[in-house]
Amino acid sequence: MFLKFKFLLVASVLFSSCAEKKLPEVEVLENAFIYNKSDFPQCHASTLVETEAGTIIAAWFGGEYERHPDVSIYQSIKSDSGWAAPSKIADGKTPNDTISNPTWNPVLFKNQQQELLLFYKEGPSPSTWWGMLKRSTDDGKTWSDAIRLPEGILGPIKNKPIQLDSGVIVSPSSIESEDGNTWKSHVELSSDQGKTWQRVAIPSADSVKVIQPTLIQLKNGTLKALLRSDQNYILESTSTDAGKSWSTAKAGTVLNPNSGIDALTLNEGGFLLVYNPAEAGKDWSDGRNKLNLAYSADGTLWEDISKLEDEEKGEFSYPAIIQDSKGFIHLTYTHNRSKIKYMKLRLNN
Repeated sequence: MFLKFKFLLVASVLFSSCAEKKLPEVEVLENAFIYNKSDFPQCHASTLVETEAGTIIAAWFGGEYERHPDVSIYQSIKSDSGWAAPSKIADGKTPNDTISNPTWNPVLFKNQQQELLLFYKEGPSPSTWWGMLKRSTDDGKTWSDAIRLPEGILGPIKNKPIQLDSGVIVSPSSIESEDGNTWKSHVELSSDQGKTWQRVAIPSADSVKVIQPTLIQLKNGTLKALLRSDQNYILESTSTDAGKSWSTAKAGTVLNPNSGIDALTLNEGGFLLVYNPAEAGKDWSDGRNKLNLAYSADGTLWEDISKLEDEEKGEFSYPAIIQDSKGFIHLTYTHNRSKIKYMKLRLNN
């Protein structure tokens, strides 16, 4: 009788544990392109932010093609009637217009003072670019003149920073060498709402390449960086001291073909990850024809909950994901280099 009771008790515990791990269901509320016509033939590297007024802003770079001198930063603001036409908010022209540099990888971020920051990169290539910053105090309607970030500070390289309860901003960044053989990641910390920065390395073996971290915060306060790599897997590093030091990056369990990712710490607990679920191929674009949304309850074990794209050919890459103040999920990504795709989701448990 005791053994039977013990078996039933264990079975009950296991059943309860499985029930607790039930994955959220994804409800798609909106699924459309941000624009259908534009002044630029190619675009890439979108970013998202919610303003103090509750509107959503998307930004990206667009131009003739990546690295072309005309590549500029564009934004669109979402209203009840849809997305506004893209407007240019930054470029790489010098004051006398004698030189124009391509611009890259905008990242929008709202600090605790409700000030919008627009980080972007300017320069001929990822190995030679430098960090730029603009600010907005009117929810993106107007932007300040650009300032160049200090030497050695690039700003968030692709994905959004996070701001801790202490007020410290942790900004995920990385560098690439001129010969392309070295990719290293780091974070940049600010305790004054983004006015000054301190750079902290994310250690990694010299035999691996890691760039473009995305950050999540675990329940115990530990920060985890998920990193794009050349290892066919997303690499991981953790910090238990608010970003002041990091563990050596090691391979996780999520496949990725050396392509951009983004992750999100949900307000209600749990985490989301947008990524290309494949290994790398002969061409740089191999594996980017599929794009998935995964969920994790603990930031370690990830399970797919939605196939956002699944085609034989195509490029669906460089996702961005945020959660707004009402709990809705917003995400964008590059769609065949010609448009920015937008989705609004609700998670139902």
